[in-house]
Amino acid sequence: MAAVDLSTHPGHLARRLQQAHYLLWNTMVSEEITSPQFAVLNALVAEPGLDQRTVGERVGLDRSTVAEVVSRLGRRGLIDKVRDPEDGRRSLLRPTEDGVRTHRKLTVRTARMNQVFLAPLSADEQTVFLDLIQRVSDAAEGLRNPAEPLASPR
Repeated sequence: MAAVDLSTHPGHLARRLQQAHYLLWNTMVSEEITSPQFAVLNALVAEPGLDQRTVGERVGLDRSTVAEVVSRLGRRGLIDKVRDPEDGRRSLLRPTEDGVRTHRKLTVRTARMNQVFLAPLSADEQTVFLDLIQRVSDAAEGLRNPAEPLASPR
């Protein structure tokens, strides 16, 4: 059997893209705060007071991953948990002042990193690229729950 051309395999290319992102993140953004941690912090800056499940849904993290991310951000003093006054079994998450400052600093760095990451593409290509990977990512979310029908292409 002949070798396959991995340049036509989206999973292989996605892994290479993720490796490049990880390298840029660690060198340009933060060695302490991971990209998923930033995503959770970003969601809470946008919507303070979300519960953990909703934060996970907003940023595309499964329950166990978001639980670990929330725990780490809490230990770092970047978010606080408060009991939901309407449902004492549920905690609501809010960024601390230090969390908001950290978010502000990392937002500037992520903007610069994104410029470097997307530099091989023209402005129009960047728009198309982001639209396409968003569509594939959205469709992939449906694979997590196969009982739900996959969305049809636009």
